[in-house]
Amino acid sequence: MSLQTKIIKLGPGALDPEAMSHMARIILADGVMAYPTDTFYGLGVCAYSEPAVQKVYALKQRDRGKPLSVVVSGVEMAREIAVSLPPAFGELSREFWPGPLTIVIKAHPLFPAGLLGPGATLALRLPDVPWLLELVGRMNAPLTATSANISGRKEIADPRQVIRIFRGKVDLIVDGGRTAGGLPSTIVDATSPKPRILREGAIPIRRLRRYL
Repeated sequence: MSLQTKIIKLGPGALDPEAMSHMARIILADGVMAYPTDTFYGLGVCAYSEPAVQKVYALKQRDRGKPLSVVVSGVEMAREIAVSLPPAFGELSREFWPGPLTIVIKAHPLFPAGLLGPGATLALRLPDVPWLLELVGRMNAPLTATSANISGRKEIADPRQVIRIFRGKVDLIVDGGRTAGGLPSTIVDATSPKPRILREGAIPIRRLRRYL
């Protein structure tokens, strides 16, 4: 069944509060949003909702054994959803957040099993996108941050491509213009005493060596 996809175009100023409330309502009602990050476009649903998370896997045709990352509104939200945060988390988040760094932590059992990685881990993002962080804070729930593409295909920076692929399949598309593109976020596993890089991306290894 085709959805009536609403498209919201971001202007140069702050996002209208009414539009923000509308977006939050859609997501908290298990809706799916395609939205711009500081790298590429992502697919966002409420990370606490099993039905919404399953929609993302189906849309992306993604292997359900591959966990999804999430956007948090800040370090406070990260603390609330983590079992504990190792010292490396504080150092990495102070230096690289907001920005294209994803940090893997051990999460409380609040999330759908399909969202979590081995050992109940969760990958957290704090992108440099102020309106998005405000939205997540307003929802008081993390938002999935997986790339808005079909699994195995390239990430998308052009909103026209996002609209072409996902119109009628998602509830909402936020058109923020072309994103920076380049490389996806770098992923660091901070769950062990010695953090390790799982994927080198926008932040190169040389900038992370002192923390690893």
